[in-house]
Amino acid sequence: MVRLIASDIDGTLIPYGAAALDPALFGLIRRLRDRGVLFCPASGRQYHSLRRLFAPVADAVCFLCENGAILYGPGPEETAPVLSRTPMPREPAMALARAIQTLEGCRVLLSGANTSYICDSDEGYIAYLREGKGNRVTRIADPGEIDEAILKVSAYCPQGTHGPQRVLGPVWGEPFHMAAAGPDWVDFGLADKGKGLRELCAGLGARPEEVVAFGDNWNDAAMLETAGTAWLMEGADPALAARFPRRCTSVAEVLEALLVSAT
Repeated sequence: MVRLIASDIDGTLIPYGAAALDPALFGLIRRLRDRGVLFCPASGRQYHSLRRLFAPVADAVCFLCENGAILYGPGPEETAPVLSRTPMPREPAMALARAIQTLEGCRVLLSGANTSYICDSDEGYIAYLREGKGNRVTRIADPGEIDEAILKVSAYCPQGTHGPQRVLGPVWGEPFHMAAAGPDWVDFGLADKGKGLRELCAGLGARPEEVVAFGDNWNDAAMLETAGTAWLMEGADPALAARFPRRCTSVAEVLEALLVSAT
């Protein structure tokens, strides 16, 4: 029996470079809920960003945000229950943020519970986060100004992630999880989507084997391994394809088939 659908967003539900979901997805989410199946966007994105993206059904779904560092149950934005939170140790997080600041062509983003903190005055970058991604953004002069727990530290790498990963990975790949999140982001945190999914299941009283999960990138791998049924998007890294043989080109088509088979 399927009780939960967990899906990555960028590269999975939305092609890279696109900005909006297919409206037909909202009808599928409602039909799934009528059958007792919850839908959960599972992303490195911020809660506010995800709610804007899923606005027509935002109060009726769960949210696995910041790569699993914070989980929300269904409900309005200001009152939805926080099911789990996994902060980073503060001093290492600050040191990592400052290391990212030294990398040419990279920008740092530090994630609180529902705020993106940036040490940057580039209006184009700010517009990209606020308007393109739908984030709540606060500008700071130094990471030390942040007065809440840090859930994730990210490097925005518009020139590509391979070089930054080679530099940052040997130093910061432990104790943190490091994963590419699309073609221009590298994320670090104590949580990953697999841990987030396990904690979400515990909060909802579901079992991982009752989950169908969709993803396309390395930051989805732990979630795909945790779920009872894992779907990898066509075009994913061949090394991932070797680990997850069940592949699709459309999440909506798989969900439609799931609904049909359940009738």
